[in-house]
Amino acid sequence: MTELLMHLLDTGGYLGIFLLMVLENIIPPVPSEVIMGLGGIAVAQGRMHIVPLMIAGTVGSVLGNAFWYEIGHRLGHERFRPFIDRYGRWLAVEWRDVESLQRFFAKHGQWVVFVFRFMPIGRTVVSIPAGLSRMTRTRFLLWSTAGITVWNAVLVGAGYWLGTRFQDLDRYLGPAATALLVLAVLAYAYRVVTWRH
Repeated sequence: MTELLMHLLDTGGYLGIFLLMVLENIIPPVPSEVIMGLGGIAVAQGRMHIVPLMIAGTVGSVLGNAFWYEIGHRLGHERFRPFIDRYGRWLAVEWRDVESLQRFFAKHGQWVVFVFRFMPIGRTVVSIPAGLSRMTRTRFLLWSTAGITVWNAVLVGAGYWLGTRFQDLDRYLGPAATALLVLAVLAYAYRVVTWRH
């Protein structure tokens, strides 16, 4: 499994990382932990360089988050509810999720955009209340970029550390990466099946 993923990284390169990170923030079951973690391993193995990896991953994540911000910002509350009613099942988002995040966002302020970048699913969903609440694009992009950069650095650093410490890494990482992907898909499937208007 690891060899397959590393082959995909080698083939797609930085553009592949960029596209995967855009998708990770639009389509729920694509985990950044695997993408950027393997990128860090690729750096340790001399297959990639850290600066372009970080740029590709961060810019991709910011653009993916900006997608949801713009939808929330442009549609507003009245038009966004029908959007969630229609597509929420496939996005693993219920209207009550949006409402509770909106309340949390209103109570705790814009720093929530930064903090939620470290949480699975939350990193995508938090962009919606930011857009709905008319947070300025500049502030949204600054808070998002800061949080995403820190999170990606942690993932790349962890991958790099693993890549330099374990010679038999593939023996352990293959099952771990597979398990993480399976868990992400199962969590997504559970959300789709149990989704409610």
